[in-house]
Amino acid sequence: MNQEKELIENGVVVISGDAIEAVGGPELLERYQANEVIDGQGGILMPGMVNTHTHAAMVVFRSLGDDLPDRLKRYILPLEKKLVDQNLVALGSKYAIAEMLASGVTTFADMYYFEDEVAKAAKEMGIRAVLGETVVDFPSPDSKEAYGGLAYAEQFIEKWHEDDLITPAIAPHAPYTNDSMHLKKAAALSEKYDVPMIMHVAEMDDEVQKYKTEYNMTPVQYLDSLGVLNDRFIAAHLIYVSMEDLDILEKRQIGIAHNIGANAKAGKGVPPLKEMVKRKMKVGLGSDGPMSGNTLDIITQMSLVAKIHKLFNRDRTLFPAMDILEMATIGGARALNLDKLIGSIEPSKKADLVILETSSVNMQPIYDYYATIVYAANASNVDTVIVNGKVLLRNKCFTKFDFSKTREELMVLSKEIKTMIS
Repeated sequence: MNQEKELIENGVVVISGDAIEAVGGPELLERYQANEVIDGQGGILMPGMVNTHTHAAMVVFRSLGDDLPDRLKRYILPLEKKLVDQNLVALGSKYAIAEMLASGVTTFADMYYFEDEVAKAAKEMGIRAVLGETVVDFPSPDSKEAYGGLAYAEQFIEKWHEDDLITPAIAPHAPYTNDSMHLKKAAALSEKYDVPMIMHVAEMDDEVQKYKTEYNMTPVQYLDSLGVLNDRFIAAHLIYVSMEDLDILEKRQIGIAHNIGANAKAGKGVPPLKEMVKRKMKVGLGSDGPMSGNTLDIITQMSLVAKIHKLFNRDRTLFPAMDILEMATIGGARALNLDKLIGSIEPSKKADLVILETSSVNMQPIYDYYATIVYAANASNVDTVIVNGKVLLRNKCFTKFDFSKTREELMVLSKEIKTMIS
């Protein structure tokens, strides 16, 4: 996924420490001596995938309240208020990270509560992460006061600011859950520490109506009027945006997390992705929370993005598989402003790599590698995962993590939740 979209048959990648040192053919085996050689056995080596938007710990609530109307306000928020604490976030994050690693996600962007617990889990398990502490205008699981997430976020940012795997961030939940003063305060923190600001934007139809009625603006125009949009800003969803909104977003160089699976499941709408890509905006793919989209892998999202947008635009030639894979890798890295570090297999970049095995029945025959990955592959085809030069998954098994223990702990918690909500 370099600029030339180079494809190397019988390729060799040399890793030194946490970075890629060389990329080429079998001749590199003669030039370099290595402590370990991984034989891909005819598999596909590709950059690790980037999940640009999720709420990882919500995996503990997966399959609860699906198909209900007004799910956020009637179900999710009350459930979080009642049940979310540090232990739940710690356990949920570990389970979710395991799911992401097993499906080839090597970097994820998260916004939730108790983000310090998410950071600890990510660090322990070796995954790369951009983690935003949520800010809302009501008491939340990790704050007894409205907007307490601001103080938490500053401490969190200061603690993790220099980490090699963790990028701390500030995450006002949405325009409609933050007033203008606190949005500006969040933006000031983002600027002070030069960290991302993550937010749901233009996701709800009633959100659009609110800003039209109160300000005669769109949500994007409202945020721009506050001066909070810039190249550090990562916007999730952007379903209801106009051409004028896209002009603003393009000018401000914001990152875009496109969550087609969760959007489709919620029946919300289809963003103007064709226009975003035409403008070469920074678009990556996200799963949204596992209570919204139910999965955390990006392979699933790739197929959905291609098919839904082809259908929506009535054009089967739109978004060829190569472009979809770009969004899942280097595109996601651009959206998170990490493209100088990750997203492609090039010398000096971090060694965040995935091998898809091609021996499973769904992976043959292969005439087009990109089409095979986007339309035929699934998460179970991920064989090997390397993050920051460390092998975290080998032969589809975790190398540094006891998943069975985490799974057992999640099963105990789910039984408790069933009892509490019954």
